[in-house]
Amino acid sequence: MIPRRTLLLIATAVLALHWWVLAGVPLHWDRPATAQPPQVFTTRTVATPPPAPAQAPPAAAPVRRPPPRKKAPVPASTPSPAPAVAASAEASLLGPPPGATDPEPLANRAPDPETDNQASAPSPDPAAETAPDHGPGPQPLLAAEAPDAPSEAPAPAPAAGTTAAIDIAVPGAGAPGDSAAPRPVRIPPPVRLDFEVSGQAKKLHYSARAELLWQHDGQHYQARQEIKLLFLGARTQTSEGDIAAGGLQPRRFGDRARSEQAAHFDYAHNRITFSANTPEAVLVPGTQDRLSVFLQLGALLAAAPERYPVGTRISVATASARAADVWSFTIEGEETLDLPVGATPALKLERLPRRDYDQKAELWLAPALGYLPVRIRLTQANGDFADLRLSGHAAP
Repeated sequence: MIPRRTLLLIATAVLALHWWVLAGVPLHWDRPATAQPPQVFTTRTVATPPPAPAQAPPAAAPVRRPPPRKKAPVPASTPSPAPAVAASAEASLLGPPPGATDPEPLANRAPDPETDNQASAPSPDPAAETAPDHGPGPQPLLAAEAPDAPSEAPAPAPAAGTTAAIDIAVPGAGAPGDSAAPRPVRIPPPVRLDFEVSGQAKKLHYSARAELLWQHDGQHYQARQEIKLLFLGARTQTSEGDIAAGGLQPRRFGDRARSEQAAHFDYAHNRITFSANTPEAVLVPGTQDRLSVFLQLGALLAAAPERYPVGTRISVATASARAADVWSFTIEGEETLDLPVGATPALKLERLPRRDYDQKAELWLAPALGYLPVRIRLTQANGDFADLRLSGHAAP
């Protein structure tokens, strides 16, 4: 039991504190009333003066406003960094979020990834756009959100007479591989891949979950990649299209964070159109989108891994939801990864930035899973990153 004397002292201190705070806050009723002089009425006779000549009306005297009353200082509250982290995470994983300026035009820039960037990135911008508008970096993959990059003239689209959008340069070869020659592919079976995501956005670290759902019936395919940040939303990239002799032929690519933007592949007219009303790009066989490109790379390697020694560079025309560009990957070699799912042998591919604000992408493909990705790491120019590591896989 608290002694009564102690309770009285506490109550007295609280009342004194309230009085001290309230005494320092000036209120309109605290100002002393101004005494009004008594009104006196008198009457007198005044002769009417002759009319004066017309003159311009005098300028109105400036109105003096009373000085504003000072208010008692209120302690400033520190804003929560959560929204900024969510936006940043989106770009790291998937690239820039839909609607944002894409600093890396795709034949004109995930999961980006991209926003200095788009895990992009997922997004997760993944970034995001990775970014985003990543994203999704996270909305997250969902890749987290890098600062706007300087605008740049679009990269030239492939020439109308080009017959393929994939170029392979093998080290020691006299000339690049014949892009027009068909290459064998082996499409991996349907599967659902789960990932643990860790990343950094604006020097703040975050964790998330991501999923890659891969389905097909041998003629048509659907792929869906999503990253979620707890309480802060999600970012999703989708790709759907046909399966041909040369691999995947995307028909539509979607990138959704707060809203969705999409790219449509029109093979009848050899063009890619964008819902963002950005200039259309030339479509040539083999062009991929930012999600299908990872699956297409795996299908090429699964069919004939001996054709892709260490140092081989694979360049693929790749479209985002806003533009198209060429993504080049270099085969770095085999590694055994320590993943949440366990020790996993994988082949590492790396995409190095071509411009100062481009996103760096590192991709590990596992032969035991049909060369599907088991780890994706997206790094922005400002140091933000998103790292997706396989935590499980199962039938869809």
